Amino acid sequence: MNGSADNFESLRQNNRILLINNGIHPGESDGIDATMMLFRDVVQGKIDAPKNTIVVTIPIYNVGGSLNRNSTTRTNQNGPKTYGFRGNARNYDLNRDFIKADTKNAKAFAKIFHLVQPDVFIDNHVSNGADYQYTLTHLFTQHNKLGGELGEFMHSEIMPTLEQKLEAKSWDITPYVNVFNRTPDSGFTQFLDTPRYSTGYTTLFNTLGMMIETHMLKPYKQRVEGTYELMKSMIEITEEQGDKITKLRKEQAKLWAAGDSYPITWVVDTSLTSTLKFKGYEGEMIPSEFTGAKRLKYDQSKPFTKDVTYQNYFKATDSITIPKAYIIPQGWYNVIDLLKLNNVEFTQFKNDTTLTVESYKMGSYETRTSPYEGHYTHYKTNVNTSTDNISFRKGDYLISTNQDAIRYLLETLEPSAPDSFFNWNFFDTILQQKEGFSPYVWEDKAEQLLKNNPKLQIEYNIKISYDEDFANSWYAQLDWLHKQSKNYEKAHMQYPVYRVQ
Repeated sequence: MNGSADNFESLRQNNRILLINNGIHPGESDGIDATMMLFRDVVQGKIDAPKNTIVVTIPIYNVGGSLNRNSTTRTNQNGPKTYGFRGNARNYDLNRDFIKADTKNAKAFAKIFHLVQPDVFIDNHVSNGADYQYTLTHLFTQHNKLGGELGEFMHSEIMPTLEQKLEAKSWDITPYVNVFNRTPDSGFTQFLDTPRYSTGYTTLFNTLGMMIETHMLKPYKQRVEGTYELMKSMIEITEEQGDKITKLRKEQAKLWAAGDSYPITWVVDTSLTSTLKFKGYEGEMIPSEFTGAKRLKYDQSKPFTKDVTYQNYFKATDSITIPKAYIIPQGWYNVIDLLKLNNVEFTQFKNDTTLTVESYKMGSYETRTSPYEGHYTHYKTNVNTSTDNISFRKGDYLISTNQDAIRYLLETLEPSAPDSFFNWNFFDTILQQKEGFSPYVWEDKAEQLLKNNPKLQIEYNIKISYDEDFANSWYAQLDWLHKQSKNYEKAHMQYPVYRVQ
């Protein structure tokens, strides 16, 4: 098959495209073997080739990790005999890298994804966390976050249809069991896949995404066969529902526009739940003969089927108003390069230009104290908003939100979004003040500043009267006054992406 953009554009005219990703975690190799079996059986005529679905696969995404062979690092897993390692050649977990794209792997994936533009995406994994009877679990992208009729379609039609098809083939399946160090029968929540994860990333372009999570303790042959049957069933569903998938994806592309409210942070909606007929094993906390502490022990001789509460509804806790456009100064090439990689459309100013824009000053945020995938990430990020006249230079980037990449822009450029470029440290240089003062020089100037600004003197007096720490710190007083003066640098804490309303 010719892998040109024109060829895929032609294929998309009357077909749906399903993209399968394997080996993102090479120790979880079930999908690698299952996909080879699937392609073999199609080629040999053992199963019918789909008529209107193009199946594309990345055979092994994490090549570096796959070449790092061993038989020990998947401590919880029952086979195969040898496998690859979770980290890539630079020890990145690639299923945390989709939005930040620190790795060549992630950049290559973005190129493939935008070339193929899949309607449906499957990422093959092996689960961790709990013991239960199922070989297969599914992890669809969270339907409220996907939003619109497309999200409802995935939740109420695609997911149940997949479960029914597998049941007819004598394969039980349940949603991904999102629990650790406790039994699932007390209930569990759906996993929220933000854009760092594969299905969170593909959601930004209205692709129906899911992960297959086979159960680590089941025999390898059984896990591979289950993965095979699940992928085969998803191909069948894509064939049967192809026209509706195309229609809903086109409608989804019009779901948000400038002026609309867009949700950026989510929590579990405890007012809505589902009930699963869950097939598990009895488990209890017993004294450990090794540590003396309580440890979880499952008893596979005591299987059960129980009603289990599944919290699979989420609600937005924060939102932003979508701007007409963003402006990014050309110096932030690290961000611009990723926008280009993700097919973001833009224009550049042909002349120096002054515009009235919405501007963010960074407010409160917290920073992780432990490294996470090469970063010390920020969270609980808040901004202060103002309207300012800003002068932009020839060559700076004007990026309209009226384009297919609108969700990608909102999730990366709005600092409060959980996987924003700000939270991934792309803009950390603005957090460090570059120019300061020598107290012996500034104290005289600060005194004059207060004499010349009666209003500022009042603010200073009020602050010193109620803020004990401020009142007891001569440096804090000088620093505060410096920040109220024209000497304080404008770049400090100034978010360098601007909103055009």
